[in-house]
Amino acid sequence: MPEHIASPAVIQAPGTKPKLIEEYVGRVVSGTEAVSVAHMRSAGGWAEPGQTPEFDEYTLVLKGMLRVQTKSVTHDVHAGEAVIVHRGEWVRYSSPLLDGAEYVAVCTPAFSPALVHRDES
Repeated sequence: MPEHIASPAVIQAPGTKPKLIEEYVGRVVSGTEAVSVAHMRSAGGWAEPGQTPEFDEYTLVLKGMLRVQTKSVTHDVHAGEAVIVHRGEWVRYSSPLLDGAEYVAVCTPAFSPALVHRDES
């Protein structure tokens, strides 16, 4: 039977500035462990700590630009573009431009603080 998600769960995000995370599917809002789907909005100048997650993350940028930095390469992902970061790879996300970024992130398995392995501050 279909499960209707009437509204997302709003989740606090670490980083240098506030970032709005609205989880539509995942461990918090639907109890789904296989996948999470979240709508993100980050302010200009936002950056989060680096991380080495135990999940694959598929990101589609809707507005602005999201910077995705790994140990070997940095991608500036613009509106209409996507990026895949594979589990076990160190990554750091930021939105350095004034207008910030709006994007959708899909994680498999679902995002969990226990699986993200953020760098120490």
